[in-house]
Amino acid sequence: MRRVYDSLPISIANMPNRPDVPTRDMPPRPGRALSYVGSLTPHLFVPSRERPVRAKARQLAADTQVMPHSHPWAQVAISTTGVIRLTVDRGTYIVPPSRALWIPPGVEHAVTMVESADLRTLYFHQPRGRCGPGALGGGSADRAEQAAWRQCRVLEVSDLLRALVREMPTAPDDSPPLTPAELLRERHLSALIRDELARANAVKLGVDLPHDKRLRHLCEAVLADPTRHETLADWAQDTGASPRTVARLFRSELGSTFTQWRQQVILAKAVSLAAGRMPMGQIAAELGYSASAFSAMVRKSVGQPPGRFLGQQQPVPQ
Repeated sequence: MRRVYDSLPISIANMPNRPDVPTRDMPPRPGRALSYVGSLTPHLFVPSRERPVRAKARQLAADTQVMPHSHPWAQVAISTTGVIRLTVDRGTYIVPPSRALWIPPGVEHAVTMVESADLRTLYFHQPRGRCGPGALGGGSADRAEQAAWRQCRVLEVSDLLRALVREMPTAPDDSPPLTPAELLRERHLSALIRDELARANAVKLGVDLPHDKRLRHLCEAVLADPTRHETLADWAQDTGASPRTVARLFRSELGSTFTQWRQQVILAKAVSLAAGRMPMGQIAAELGYSASAFSAMVRKSVGQPPGRFLGQQQPVPQ
């Protein structure tokens, strides 16, 4: 294990995908050390047709990052306690206990513990040419839905799904083998988990990241403190580019305006604050909104009331 300083407390941990990209681009923040660990023995939990869902559990301290890695199978990351952050090449996702993150096969990712977390990882067998929690099924109808599962997705976690994940066996392959009864129970749990994931609502809780160095620097500054400036002109001052150039880069690199992108950062920050049980009114004030303006922004952005989006109330059963 090695330790370096992490300057971004709540929104992004840069994941190197080329030799010339450093682990972190921002200056060090004194007193905030990030501990790096390996990918937690995935070779001892390989899913198969016989055991299509494999589970493992690990308690990890705040500011621990699982180093960038990928798998030939799909993965779901769930923290039963504590907020985690997952970063891929072009985006970062905040995942509180009320959410889960689906990661398709082959996608390189790093996982950072924003808070001390009980990290549960599920690995899913994916037959060749198929993707998604229902990939072991058949028929043309579910194949038409697979495109959405070929990208990272943040999903709502039902009480049933959370309970099922906790019941899954977490013994690695170098442990004594499961009994026939235990294997049968695992298959039943696996089928229910796959069904719950297929039914789960997707939530827009990711923040896209650019490749352009000037824009990346600005985006990281916004992620670190999204309320420091209000206008693009103020944020652009440190980039060496004009506000017009920065606005063009946002459109070309991220397909959005600066205001739209910053709103996603605000939403991610709100989720992180809500996971610490901060009252809604205080969250709004922290982010520079009145309570009513914050509620209106959340409803307009994600089509849900703030309490549901932030995981402070359960979804209405359908």
